[in-house]
Amino acid sequence: MSTQEFSSPRSEYTHIRVSPLTLNIGAEISGVDLGAPLAPEALAEVSAAFVDWKVIFFRGQNLDHAQHVSFARQMGEPTIGHAVFGHEDEFPEVYSIAKHRTANSIRGASMARAWTDWHTDITAAINPPMASILRGVTIPPFGGDTLWTNLAAAYRALSPALQSFVEGLNGIHRFEAPAEPDAKKDYAELIEKRRLESVHPLVTVHPVSGEKILYVSPAFLQEIEGLAPRESQALLEFLWEHSVRQDFTVRFKWQPGDLAMWDNRSTAHLAPSDIFQTDFDRQLYRITLVGETQRGTDGRASRAIAGLPILSAREELALAQSS
Repeated sequence: MSTQEFSSPRSEYTHIRVSPLTLNIGAEISGVDLGAPLAPEALAEVSAAFVDWKVIFFRGQNLDHAQHVSFARQMGEPTIGHAVFGHEDEFPEVYSIAKHRTANSIRGASMARAWTDWHTDITAAINPPMASILRGVTIPPFGGDTLWTNLAAAYRALSPALQSFVEGLNGIHRFEAPAEPDAKKDYAELIEKRRLESVHPLVTVHPVSGEKILYVSPAFLQEIEGLAPRESQALLEFLWEHSVRQDFTVRFKWQPGDLAMWDNRSTAHLAPSDIFQTDFDRQLYRITLVGETQRGTDGRASRAIAGLPILSAREELALAQSS
């Protein structure tokens, strides 16, 4: 299969430098200082590169929380730090990606498969974040890399017959605690406090590029609506394994001060597990941007089973104060 079948049209850039890292996904952006407001022309090109390359990287920006929030607001409307696991006290838009955060408290022995721990951020919500912006602060000297995969490329690589079949299907996405008896109580309580479950088309249409996206998020997608359990599991395992194929992915080696921004509508990513095999610390901070309801190739919209949409940080705080 030719590389042209995997590529999509790319924008031209005159105000920033874009250095692609793979054929399908990932580019480093240079010639910009994210610590100050971007000029309109540079901002437009950063936005275009974000859609074109799915995940973009900025080296050595060394932003603080306030600068991180300021840049995020140039790209969209920040959500509350994390709809389930909370936020930084002084910066409600910021979520701490610490090595030993609550979200990692349930790690244990499990069956590791090619797609284990891959996910698109919070697809259990009716409106998953449209983007995530992650900033590295404390980085191990080695290990701790993050991987992303291009779900538009994954869709294009399916056979026409399978493309046609999966376009008509819906997936049920659920944020839930594991069934193991040793699952941490505070983890389960946080999830129960804000239950999130939604139905999304298995193939969505990107609202900007128009690309078809194989919208499969192994950590949240639990079953395919309307299929028998064995049918659902067999198809999902194939699609999950297919979606993380090496040629759809990029691997990023972090350095302190780096920033990554990815399109949560067209990617899935894998956080590192090797950091738990060392004493090295790892601390990053993330901001997500308010997303919209997904739509399928026939225009059908996602629908919520449980839970409210993820709102902006301002709206979430106002609701919390009024309740």
